[in-house]
Amino acid sequence: MERFAADPAASIPEACDGWGETIAAYRFLGNESVDWRDIMAPHWQRTQLRMQTEAVVLCLQDTTEFNFNGQEIAGLGPLSYDSQRGMYLHPTYAVTPARVALGVVDAWMWAREKRNEDGQRSGPKESARWVEGYDRIAEMALEMPGTRLVYVADCEADLMPLMQRAKHLDHRADLLVRAAHNRCLPDHGKLFDVTTGEAPMGEISFTMASRHGVKERVVRQQLWARRVELGAGKGGVVTVTCIVAREVDAPAGTKPVEWRLLTNRHAGSLEEVNELIDWYRARWEIEMLFDILKNACRVEALQLSGIDRLERALAMFMVVAWRVAYLMRQGRTHPDLDAGHYFDWAEIKAAYVLAKKPQPARPGVNEVLRLIAQRGGFLARKGDGEPGVKAIWKGLTKIPLVAEALREMNTAYD
Repeated sequence: MERFAADPAASIPEACDGWGETIAAYRFLGNESVDWRDIMAPHWQRTQLRMQTEAVVLCLQDTTEFNFNGQEIAGLGPLSYDSQRGMYLHPTYAVTPARVALGVVDAWMWAREKRNEDGQRSGPKESARWVEGYDRIAEMALEMPGTRLVYVADCEADLMPLMQRAKHLDHRADLLVRAAHNRCLPDHGKLFDVTTGEAPMGEISFTMASRHGVKERVVRQQLWARRVELGAGKGGVVTVTCIVAREVDAPAGTKPVEWRLLTNRHAGSLEEVNELIDWYRARWEIEMLFDILKNACRVEALQLSGIDRLERALAMFMVVAWRVAYLMRQGRTHPDLDAGHYFDWAEIKAAYVLAKKPQPARPGVNEVLRLIAQRGGFLARKGDGEPGVKAIWKGLTKIPLVAEALREMNTAYD
């Protein structure tokens, strides 16, 4: 774990010290008496301790797929296309409203069954993961009464059973999901039309970071919010607040940014609606976690013989991926914290050696991270801002060899 955390891109043989240790690592991943949940249990416990120190924690949920096409791995199933083979991961990722990653608090892993002659799959419905995820968050809410837990998810979670479950549990945790369905309301009218039927309550603006080749830009949105009742079958209803945030004056050639959100919270003021939108925007952090797993940790390149071994490996790599994201945010939010809380002396020294800079007596975490990120392509120019996870994980791959040499030299001189 220490070696993977220091070099997320390393393969298992690269991370291990020699063939004997490599064999031991593979034996561990193949140990049937070790469940992947046992591997994650200490991280889950530590994450909940971090959550208890916060007033509000956003519990982000999403599903991603891992494609292992062409690999002989037992137990895999079809993905979005039946010709692809792989598995799915559905974690709950806890972050603060300031986007500091607290850790993974829950997860499901599975492979889909093949379709039968009727075109159906056996096994539990995958949509149940969203409801089960809320159940777990509601359980944690009882254990940490001083922390407000907010379930945040994209449009796949726009499910009436989920909203009914939150109502049944007396809304122990807040619900904030992106609406996918323009439902018919019991008193006539369509959900989105009724919500935007009056003048907007105000406007907000924010900077949308660059992603997927789209440049960073300022987004200005008009806001609507309305408390409505949704039909829940057999005469039942659930009451939610529907929020519509619609971009105005979008640059030519760009698709206006529009979000339609459902929440069990009351949001009657512009400030309250703005807060909920900001919380929904934090959902991108779980996409970043998936990006680190796939592109930094390269889990889809793992050469393992069975899905049970993949599950154990993914358990370890989820912790590694969280650490990379955590380092990035800590560098931004607490730049002057002692870097020694996050790196050992050799890793810190290696960052300065590679940068050809003198090391101060007590370097801050942000300064060390920027030096590491420069090894990963971050230019550190005046207008470049702070490094992202990609530059940090690339930079981390350059540190272990120099750090190990420094440790050997220190041992020799001792």
